[in-house]
Amino acid sequence: MGQKELLMEKVYESVASVLPITAIVLVLSITIAPLTSGALVLFLFGALMLVAGMGFFTLGAEMAMIPMGEGIGVVMSRSRKIGVSLGCCLVLGVLITLAEPDLQVLAEQVPSIPNLVLVFTVAAGVGIFLVIAELRMLLKIPLSYTLCFFYGLVFLLTALAPENFIPVSFDSGGVTTGPITVPFIMALGIGMASVRSDKNSSSDSFGLIALCSIGPVLSVLILGSLYRPEEAVYRGAEIAEIVTTRDAAAQFAAGLPVYLKEVAVAVLPIVGLFLLFQLFTRRFHRHQIFRIGAGLGYTYFGLVLFLTGVNVGFMPAGELIGSVIARSEKNWLLVPIGMVIGYFIVKAEPAVRVLTRQVEEISNGSISQRSIQKSLSLGICISAGISMLRILTGIPVLWFLVPGYLISLVMTFFVPQIFTGIAFDSGGVASGPMTAAFLLPLAMGACQAVGGNILADAFGVVAMVAMTPLLTIQVLGMSSRIRRYLEKRRTAGEPEYVVSVWELEDCILYFDRETCED
Repeated sequence: MGQKELLMEKVYESVASVLPITAIVLVLSITIAPLTSGALVLFLFGALMLVAGMGFFTLGAEMAMIPMGEGIGVVMSRSRKIGVSLGCCLVLGVLITLAEPDLQVLAEQVPSIPNLVLVFTVAAGVGIFLVIAELRMLLKIPLSYTLCFFYGLVFLLTALAPENFIPVSFDSGGVTTGPITVPFIMALGIGMASVRSDKNSSSDSFGLIALCSIGPVLSVLILGSLYRPEEAVYRGAEIAEIVTTRDAAAQFAAGLPVYLKEVAVAVLPIVGLFLLFQLFTRRFHRHQIFRIGAGLGYTYFGLVLFLTGVNVGFMPAGELIGSVIARSEKNWLLVPIGMVIGYFIVKAEPAVRVLTRQVEEISNGSISQRSIQKSLSLGICISAGISMLRILTGIPVLWFLVPGYLISLVMTFFVPQIFTGIAFDSGGVASGPMTAAFLLPLAMGACQAVGGNILADAFGVVAMVAMTPLLTIQVLGMSSRIRRYLEKRRTAGEPEYVVSVWELEDCILYFDRETCED
């Protein structure tokens, strides 16, 4: 299949992903949350740019980001110089994080800490935890042990950080695992694990995103404890008044150069890394280099369209809808509306498409894209509903994060390891630019309307979105284990109803791997 046919296939997939959220906004705009004509035109133009941008980005990621990441991962794993390999991980983590466009947005929300200090703190956190992720793979430490240790450390540090600063710290983990970082780091993990032949190599290819999401949370919590920012007020973007379609076009024309520059700054370090890697290793042949070059071009063009459409078109609509619903007499409708939007919005995240496709490939089709997508949608549906409830009631985000993470960490000991890696990777992947540019403005608009604390209440949306997939995907893994256990009992000639609760409990609690797993 040629590149043109592949591109059209990706665009059709993008239409299917973006259409539901577009339809929801249109229905809301003519019923309980009317939008101005200008804001609606911005949204519709943004949706078109979203479709085209996702198509180009996913094609570019397959052609460039994934082969590059896998190639570098294979070479690093085969290297006998462990120190050099770990140093490369540190540099890769820092540079790729500095390249994330959403990181600058986060830095602007915390004026009490200098932007460069916050940006380099987050980048250092990702770099250090990418090193830890490789060490875990080399030493074959179970992912569940690693996650329990570091999340325990995270929640201990929340006692030292300012209360209003905690949601920003957790949100930083979601911000850094964006459309640039996710395809590259996921492919890096697959490349690292591919040189191993043991039974855990496929499950160990997941988990890098999970650990790299912890690094920013931990580092920003430490930074907040040192700086002790007493006030970090959210400064929302000023929305120009849109009266005509020409005004709307002018907004996109003004935003396009900004994202042309931002995405160039994001992609250039990766291009430089690839050129240095190729210069020293000569791993890729000429036709592969040309293909990767074309893929980087598609990635660049797709991200420019996507980010321009999301930030210029979707952000005003999200903030206005949230504000209008929260001011109405039936502001409780914010909860079910948020849940419906959350269910469909995750399908439009570009990095989610990369994750689900790689999961299906690594598992040889035993874990389908559809099952992962449904679990993610259910998780984001729950998190969006809880987030809207928090805005209306003022419940602290830790009341949900602490039990949610505790349950998910306990579950890591009872589900197949590959599901643990996928679940914790999904938490970082799901909280991408669509969440930051539509769901978060929706929460901010509602929070402003009810007079809430934006930093403490609205910012928890990203943290919640990153947490709930850990539960839903591990539940999928648990059901898969039980289903396979029952199937083996049936094939052994024993009917399903003979299997007792106690036998199932033994299977789950005591890791009867010969019976319960492949």
